[in-house]
Amino acid sequence: MAYPEIIRYLESFVNYEKKTDYPYRESLKLERVKDFLRIIGDPQDELRCIHIAGTKGKGSTCVFVAYILRQAGFKVGLYTSPHLSDFRERIRVLSRPSSVVRLPSQEDFEGMISKKELTSLVSGFRPGIDKYNRRSEFGPLTFFEVCTALAFIYFKANKVDFAVLETGLGGRLDATNTAQPLVSAITPISYEHTQILGKTLAKIAGEKAGIIKRRPSSVVRRPLIVISAPQKEEAARVIRKKCRQEGVELREVGRDIIIKIGHGSRFEVEGLKGKYKFLRTKLLGEHQVINASTAVGIIEALREYGIHIGITAIRKGLLNTRWPGRCEVVCQRPWVILDGAQNAASAETIKDVLRRDFSYKKLFLILGVSSDKDIRGICRQVCPMADKIILTRSTNPRAARILDMERAIRSFIPESGKDIIRTENSGEAISIARALADEQDLILITGSLFVVGETRNEFNGNK
Repeated sequence: MAYPEIIRYLESFVNYEKKTDYPYRESLKLERVKDFLRIIGDPQDELRCIHIAGTKGKGSTCVFVAYILRQAGFKVGLYTSPHLSDFRERIRVLSRPSSVVRLPSQEDFEGMISKKELTSLVSGFRPGIDKYNRRSEFGPLTFFEVCTALAFIYFKANKVDFAVLETGLGGRLDATNTAQPLVSAITPISYEHTQILGKTLAKIAGEKAGIIKRRPSSVVRRPLIVISAPQKEEAARVIRKKCRQEGVELREVGRDIIIKIGHGSRFEVEGLKGKYKFLRTKLLGEHQVINASTAVGIIEALREYGIHIGITAIRKGLLNTRWPGRCEVVCQRPWVILDGAQNAASAETIKDVLRRDFSYKKLFLILGVSSDKDIRGICRQVCPMADKIILTRSTNPRAARILDMERAIRSFIPESGKDIIRTENSGEAISIARALADEQDLILITGSLFVVGETRNEFNGNK
């Protein structure tokens, strides 16, 4: 099989990243993934995993943890989703610093599985996957389940020291929940996928907290440690209750792990084991300080397993972390910023970042949202600050209709109060914004990681 055929094969599986209306509990079956992994030898059981769920910042937290571990000399598997422009972004191995060779094409997503490796991996396991799908009593494997299994296999074959796993959807029924982690973490929970996960924070938190589970005594004697980012009380109660039920140790950022924000981009974290001073990250926004502090809490928790990581590795790891598409500056004069904010809380965050950290004359907003997201909530946060709104849509089938986004905006901004331009694709939206914006202006592209992914390559090399 050639590489393009491999990608077509992977895309042939049911992909719930591209669907909005489906029965959640009937579609995602943890028993199916466990059954398949058992047949191929349970590769996840041979990995030392760190498992992260949440609504906002789970990917950023994963990357922070991975870069700190890499800086400390470990070989780290990193599994995240979705990808921006290349499937291979999902499965990465960060090598020890002394052996890192950065190629220009790998600078943004260092350690991506190569095309040759992915082709070999999928070709080798395709017969087993197809055979399983023909006979499975739980139904055929989904796109994300196949990807997760491939990541486990790849990380095992590469003998990684740690595997850092980001959940896909929810947590309780997510394919990554087949792992038995050393540490789990819950990043800030807000409203998302309400038609699937539930319409209250408590119900959403219940699904996210499904990654919190009692560890089998045969795996490790020490109970699981859970790190929780600051949460709204409704979600915090669910997490605390789940930890009590499962007999695991909970450490909360803001209570057990204290953040102190200093001048500029510096901050410090006071954990249960010590103080971590003079920390800094290149990722913009106060929310990234919370994500970084959660990552420090995770790293500190590894001490319970005899894994001591020094302050130098923590500092350098945080500072060197790259995570494209998250408040990423891809161009100046005018500023062009990409941010994959996909819910109202994340949209509010990017709004605050722009107000605090950027100076500009006019704001041109390129907005594309997925139809299953809180369209009105996202629009309410970012649209009032824009001088001109350019609506667009990604090629993903989940993309919201232009008409639905405009209706959401008009529900709180009158017809005469905001200039709205309709476009059919992100390329057209970018061309219009570039033609209209002066050097003193700012172009913000947001609302969906899918839109961000499609537009990002347009600006690469133009920073």
